[in-house]
Amino acid sequence: MTTFLIGLAILIVGAAIYGRFCESFMRPNASAQTPAIKMRDDIDYVPMNKWKNCLIELLNIAGTGPVLGPIQGILFGPIAFITIPIGCVLGGAVHDYMSGMISLRNNGEQMPALVRRFLGGGVYAVYNVFVCFLMLLVGTVFIYTPGDLFVAHILNGDVSTLSTAVITTYGVILAYYLLATLLPIDKIIGRIYPIFGAILLLSAVGIFFGLFVNGYPLTEVWDAGIANVHPYGENFIPIFFITVACGITSGFHSTQATMIARTVTNEKHGRLVYYNTMIAEGFIAMSWAGAAMGAVNSGIATNENLFKQAAVVVGIIAQNMLGDVGGMIAVLGVIVLAITSGDTALRSLRLMLGDAFKLDNKDKTNKFLLSLTIFAVVGIVLYCAKSDPKGFAILWRYFSWANETIAVFAFAMITVYMIRNNMPYLVALVPGTFYMYMVSTYIFHAPIGLGLSYMVSYVLAAVAAAAYAGALVRFGKSAIPSRNLR
Repeated sequence: MTTFLIGLAILIVGAAIYGRFCESFMRPNASAQTPAIKMRDDIDYVPMNKWKNCLIELLNIAGTGPVLGPIQGILFGPIAFITIPIGCVLGGAVHDYMSGMISLRNNGEQMPALVRRFLGGGVYAVYNVFVCFLMLLVGTVFIYTPGDLFVAHILNGDVSTLSTAVITTYGVILAYYLLATLLPIDKIIGRIYPIFGAILLLSAVGIFFGLFVNGYPLTEVWDAGIANVHPYGENFIPIFFITVACGITSGFHSTQATMIARTVTNEKHGRLVYYNTMIAEGFIAMSWAGAAMGAVNSGIATNENLFKQAAVVVGIIAQNMLGDVGGMIAVLGVIVLAITSGDTALRSLRLMLGDAFKLDNKDKTNKFLLSLTIFAVVGIVLYCAKSDPKGFAILWRYFSWANETIAVFAFAMITVYMIRNNMPYLVALVPGTFYMYMVSTYIFHAPIGLGLSYMVSYVLAAVAAAAYAGALVRFGKSAIPSRNLR
């Protein structure tokens, strides 16, 4: 338990110090007019208070990633209790905060527009395809996982096939997503999220305190060591960081931060809404990682469960820790995490495609036809993934790798922005280069990539990461500087 508590201290104390440092060089101005005020349209640009924005941001970014990812990531041992908080403080929270703040200062532009503004048209073209692909995968994954969790743990049904219960549940989630994609942001998202938020907080806090109340035994890092202890021989680098993506750093978050930039009313709300919200997600990831390790050490779950049936482990842990009623609330909390990320992912995709094709997002016909096209594609991908026994595993691998690759683009945009505005750009360059190394190693080695040996992959990834860092610094310093900040 000591390693777990040390990790929590790193998360909380580190966030307090580093969050203030990031805020100090961004110099938020309380008197500046934000996009929500100066561009208000009561559809996407809608002023909302900081606590509602904070809650929406948390629910947007916290899908099943900070639950299922850490459950599988803890197979690497207690080192996860240290790497999750460090990565969250130095990487994920910086990524989210800077993406949101830069959008705030550029009329609420979405990530593709920011990439084009700071990295150029060529990079924008590649990024736009990539991010749209990711949003489709996010939407699909966050129908698949909450749907199966609901059928399996609430309805006690079979999720191995496209049964009537599964199809009906998927259909209900899709219908909700369609409404959330089409209607003004404050009509559904702004009103229903407080209810979802209560369920989320109850489940996360319940799991955290359940660790202590139930006396779950946790392995210490000095007992396990830092050697590769994964029972199935997976390499810590890069698999751990790809697997636990959403609990540490997630490119998907930048697309949500820029969407919320259209509802923030004060620049000084940025640290709470963006940075601290990512720290809250880190807390969720730590809690479920601890619960998963404790479940295995207590004998109520196995390593095989964690590796192959992470969603099933959610129900096992919840019921054992919190009883039937509390366990149901915890499972509902995980379902909420997924649904409240899936809806905004597809909403973000609608905004991005609308901006890319220069469609009037106020036009109801444009919104409906674009949304209908998006949902048709999601339905096809969902059907294909569910019809193949290995479909979800393949879907999750593509989703995780694409997610971290998008983060690399976001860090690149942030780095150039910081260079041009005389900020300490290593804050973004270092984590960006780190993740460039991770995604490169993964795609060089993985079966869905080039299938090279790890040794060759590590060397090639090092070259790619060095090229990424060097090119960014040269580009940032040679390009014509943008207007300096206030």
